[in-house]
Amino acid sequence: MVNCCGLLTAQKEPVPLKSIEVELQVRDHVATVVSTLNYENKEDKPVEAVFVFPLPGDAAVCHFSAKVGQTHIVAEVKEKQQAREEYDDALSSGQQAFLLEESDQSPDIFSLSVGSLPPGESASIRLEYVTELAVQADDGLRFCLPAVLNPRYQPQGSEDVSVQVTSVPASLVPYSLSFSARVSSPRPVSKVESSCSLEPLQYLNTDQTQAMVKLAAGHKFDRDVELLIYYKDAHQPTAVVEAGQASAKPGTLMGDPVVMVSLYPEFPQSVMSSLASCGEFVFLLDRSGSMKRSINNSKQEETPISSARDTLLLLLKSLSMGCYFNIYSFGSTFEHIFPKSVEYNEKSMKKALKKVEEMQADLGGTEILKPLKHIYKQPCIPKQPRQLFVFTDGEVGNTKEVIDLVKKNAGSHRCFSFGIGEGASSALINGLAKEGGGHAQFITGTDRMQPKVMQSLRFALQPAVEDISVTWDLPKGVSATVLSPPITAIFQGQRSLIYAQLTGQCLEAAEGCVMVKYSLAGHPSQNQLHFHLKPAEDTGLTIHRLAARTLIRSLELEDRSDRGQQDEGVKKKVVELSVQSGVSSSFTAFIAVNKDSGESIQGPLARRNIPTPGFYGQTLGCSPRRRLGAVPIIGCSAAPLNHGVKMFSGKAGKASGRVKAAAPQQPLREPLLQLVSLQKASGSWMLEAPLASALGKTSDEVEKLKPASVNKEVWATILALIWLHGFKMDVKEEWELLAMKAASWLRAQNGPCVTECVEAGNALLGCSVQKDALGL
Repeated sequence: MVNCCGLLTAQKEPVPLKSIEVELQVRDHVATVVSTLNYENKEDKPVEAVFVFPLPGDAAVCHFSAKVGQTHIVAEVKEKQQAREEYDDALSSGQQAFLLEESDQSPDIFSLSVGSLPPGESASIRLEYVTELAVQADDGLRFCLPAVLNPRYQPQGSEDVSVQVTSVPASLVPYSLSFSARVSSPRPVSKVESSCSLEPLQYLNTDQTQAMVKLAAGHKFDRDVELLIYYKDAHQPTAVVEAGQASAKPGTLMGDPVVMVSLYPEFPQSVMSSLASCGEFVFLLDRSGSMKRSINNSKQEETPISSARDTLLLLLKSLSMGCYFNIYSFGSTFEHIFPKSVEYNEKSMKKALKKVEEMQADLGGTEILKPLKHIYKQPCIPKQPRQLFVFTDGEVGNTKEVIDLVKKNAGSHRCFSFGIGEGASSALINGLAKEGGGHAQFITGTDRMQPKVMQSLRFALQPAVEDISVTWDLPKGVSATVLSPPITAIFQGQRSLIYAQLTGQCLEAAEGCVMVKYSLAGHPSQNQLHFHLKPAEDTGLTIHRLAARTLIRSLELEDRSDRGQQDEGVKKKVVELSVQSGVSSSFTAFIAVNKDSGESIQGPLARRNIPTPGFYGQTLGCSPRRRLGAVPIIGCSAAPLNHGVKMFSGKAGKASGRVKAAAPQQPLREPLLQLVSLQKASGSWMLEAPLASALGKTSDEVEKLKPASVNKEVWATILALIWLHGFKMDVKEEWELLAMKAASWLRAQNGPCVTECVEAGNALLGCSVQKDALGL
């Protein structure tokens, strides 16, 4: 009989994981994360604890060890099948063993198996990884510790067997989390923000270049732990050289110096002010059941799908006349508003907006592959560059298959991705943007979707950077081998990273130079950076491991694209590089066996699945299996739990079709969206009662102050612009593009009395907006 005390799952099974301690070390834009997982078996029989959990998709896992009593065992990286066999053999012979492996389907899911933990025994597991921090639109650096593992949708027809994933409501997570972060940079740290409660920021020196922050006690596990780190000065180009490992063979990646180059290109203002007015804009919206859960336990109407509807309104109003667009939505099936992309005009915009207002999260699972294939089958429109915007909560199981498809079609489009809500797959969201030459954004906690999406639209409207090349100017006898994939996209102010292995005799006093050349709006441009070859101090092997991770991911992509050719060469390269660098891959795993445990552990092992926080509060009904193997971490995608809610799986989705929900009554729009909804495709507004209402005036008040010689449409448009500049400057990034379109329309009218209109409009609305500020 099980002694039901201590940590229990929702099924009343004891949980041997007691606590997780996470220490984050940030140096400029590189993060090192050390997680310690403390286990204790309070049962009267030996157990095997299996913990399936998320990690950042681009993390380089580089250390895994276990401490049992006074014995410390450091894991080795080995070929995955070999590691599994060693783990099974150890358990069969009564030894303790520890196995850490990455999912074959998604690099942001790992499985940790703690085998043969005897009754009363404790074990401490140490896991370390390094990662680069993504630069946000407001220059903040984003770190995310994934805490929420939502079920991943299994596409219909998949033959993969699923691993058992246990998910419980955040309030029932039976272990604690402590988190601390130490930040250091050559520049002062101005602030650290988070969607979670933090203790006050503590500066560790007088120039404020070092700081520490901790997660406040009582973290509820209802969200990922996200930090936004801001430095006082804008990001500057840097190049850091790291010495090779003394014990490694010269000429190998780990034996030679490696340089990490960070460039932040600045485009001329003349180019940035002339945003493209053409293009084919395809919006792909997730309408799976999980898109209707409340955002961060907020008011019921604030759901991802309602926020997405408002965002699509802003996007459609910001497009220019003469471009092309279409809107797809997907779940278990997919829909599109038009058979193919259509020209943007008043008629097509109105039809699209009508359909958008009716959209609900009622299409079942999260099957994104089919709509993507349909989009890529459509012929591109001459002189209209295709820009794809993907909105999803990222709960898909076939991540690598989706990313491979985007990469295959990268030459025909740019892909901008948006991860919505807690637990969105970073591997999917970042992978879509990276392989599609676009930009990734995450919307979590209390974030508004609109400003982030509009920032990406501005990126999409920037002129495409073409003919990108990287050249090196190094001392005689020194050469650089670039390890990172070719740069395919450059955006204003966004970081471009280059890793290179330096071969030859690097003189510490010598200097090198790297130059990135490209064509911008038809004009040749370049960014160059001079750097010292003297290795930096105290970086350990961080840069080598990041470089190894980058090369491993590139080789894995190459392997997947070459499948069917029976070529084991790429896999062999990945395994060799993974073992040499100590960085995990999809073909390798960390394995540790405690050969000094004395007596063998007797009796059958009781399997205990450690639950992760999720929004579904249930154990997914999947085939039990110890490890990930060649399978994804997927279960079922579902609506938030309540009585009578249907579960969506691939086959069920096909059989039952859409789960049709009654459209809820739309809440009254906030004034900004009310005003924006009235704008014409041309950019103008009509002088009508709804506009007066949005401005907070009566129709008579608006009509009365109109200068006699001024066209009603011109007057209405000037009033709308004054209202935006006078009352909504705090959210300017949301309406700036549609305001530019309105100003352009006004200039084309070349109407009289513009100055008089602005003065009259200010008087009517109680503002003091200057004519120049309106772009007139």
